[in-house]
Amino acid sequence: MLVDSLIVPECIHRPGSFTGLMTIYESSYLKLHQLIGDARSAAGQTVSSAVEDCDLYLELLRREPYTTTLKLTYWFEEGNGKAVAAPDLTIRVYHDARLAEGVGGRQFHRHQMLRELAEAHSAELDRRWRINIMLNKWLDYLLEKGHDFG
Repeated sequence: MLVDSLIVPECIHRPGSFTGLMTIYESSYLKLHQLIGDARSAAGQTVSSAVEDCDLYLELLRREPYTTTLKLTYWFEEGNGKAVAAPDLTIRVYHDARLAEGVGGRQFHRHQMLRELAEAHSAELDRRWRINIMLNKWLDYLLEKGHDFG
């Protein structure tokens, strides 16, 4: 298993900085690659099932020569019979740079703590940090639970 603590940053960075964000992108790429394999081979929608977790859905949104855009989510049934995607993250994989960036998620968060975090960190760099820290930690969780699309 690849561990992001083994990544040696090529520059000194601090949390909230642009260089720190690039390190998070690199770490997310390694974890996503472990979860799904080569993103260029993703097709349609696939499901990963793990014994101790909900089914995880991966959907190919767009494939371009140097990038692949994916959606990663769980689907939850609500009391009214509707299905809700949460977390609902859009991820852009930059193949040549070996980076994975969380580019979007839910515009309205259902949980109070996530709403407060989003309001407190609404500047662009803060927004990118918020999404990508969440993606990075979620990828850790998914790998720990045994998810695998490979």
